[in-house]
Amino acid sequence: MLRLILACLLLLAAPARAQQCREALALGLDVSGSVDDGEYALQLQGLARALDHPEVREALFALPQAPVRLMVYEWSGPQDQRVLAPWAAIDGPEALAAFRARLLAARRQPMEPSTAIGPALAFGATELATQGDCWRRVLDLSGDGRHNTGAHPGQIAMGAVTVNGLVIGQAAQAAELSAYFRAYVLRGPDAFTETALGFADFEEAMARKLLRELQVLPVAGTSSAPRAGLQRR
Repeated sequence: MLRLILACLLLLAAPARAQQCREALALGLDVSGSVDDGEYALQLQGLARALDHPEVREALFALPQAPVRLMVYEWSGPQDQRVLAPWAAIDGPEALAAFRARLLAARRQPMEPSTAIGPALAFGATELATQGDCWRRVLDLSGDGRHNTGAHPGQIAMGAVTVNGLVIGQAAQAAELSAYFRAYVLRGPDAFTETALGFADFEEAMARKLLRELQVLPVAGTSSAPRAGLQRR
């Protein structure tokens, strides 16, 4: 509620100027060697469909005077990060459709098979640093395994960026990986993890996660609770 009040006050008090940004949200997708081609497609298609869920669309469009900016990149080894969809203000259905089309058109490229979470965090921090005019900056990092090469994630300074995690795996593996993310990956007082029970569950897990991330600045009259089909596990 405090964030809602502050956001509305900021919007009302701000002088007329260029379009504002209420949140910059970068999404980093794990494409390391543990992710096969079918799972790669499930991630991209799942993210594109999650962005089109009715509740997520409602949250994205909730404050048209200050839209959310999105970007998506994929990551694996220390030098392997690739932007799939560059920063875009999602200020209406056409902008969202164009962003989703970029994701659906992406094709996998060869990358080192290792899992470099630290460099993936650093890349996300660099991208988010270009969005300093946004009221909030969030990195949404997905992964199905622990860091195993390059700078350790615990060594990466993220400043004021909030880092959330989406862990992918069956129950026991996901619980262990969630604990690892909480210990070394998450940043910020409101940071959280969401769980996808395998890549087939990625779409629904991502929709729950996006809805929770985007709810921080709703407008009056917008539902703030996930509907039954998107309840967080």
